[in-house]
Amino acid sequence: MPLYNRLKEYRARLGINQQEMGALVGASRQTISQIERGDYSPSVTLALKIARVCGATVEDIFIYEEEAHHEG
Repeated sequence: MPLYNRLKEYRARLGINQQEMGALVGASRQTISQIERGDYSPSVTLALKIARVCGATVEDIFIYEEEAHHEG
């Protein structure tokens, strides 16, 4: 599933590490790491919590590129 994200970028703006981000959204550091690498797609609830902590929308952080090959 081609889900890309800018979580690392937003987390850096907040000046917090993966452990701290996990604590803020109720997830483990490992989960945050997996999301940032693109190895794990968060639930809708977790994605919304992450967006709220970042002061952004889910769409700002997570990009689903299903239609990347259908341009034109």
